[in-house]
Amino acid sequence: MAGSVDAAWFHARTYELVRMIPAGKVTTYGHIAKLAGYPRHSRMVGAALKWLADDTVPWQRVIGAGGIISERGDGGQGASRQAQALQAEGVEVTEAAGAGVGTGGRWRVSIATYGWFPETAPDDAGEAA
Repeated sequence: MAGSVDAAWFHARTYELVRMIPAGKVTTYGHIAKLAGYPRHSRMVGAALKWLADDTVPWQRVIGAGGIISERGDGGQGASRQAQALQAEGVEVTEAAGAGVGTGGRWRVSIATYGWFPETAPDDAGEAA
């Protein structure tokens, strides 16, 4: 799947894949890109979710590599909202140690505990294809 990617198609596919993530689970921007067939387009997944207007897409279930909830340049408000949404689903979210902790905070989720990483995209019934 070399070449340019049709943004409208990629955004629609991203939303379709994100809807498949079970409640209480998370995956990474990179894994959604891989399932879409474009493993090097994790930033495009982030862009698709950044401008999301559809509240049926559980955007909160997509996090950065290593389990980090990505900052959004808004003083940590978006990351805090994402952490709260995940906690409401039963996902344990911890404050990451080190730089960035405090007012904008950096939050982390255990990929080992809450990760969802099917090898192929599940079908509409939720089974691996």
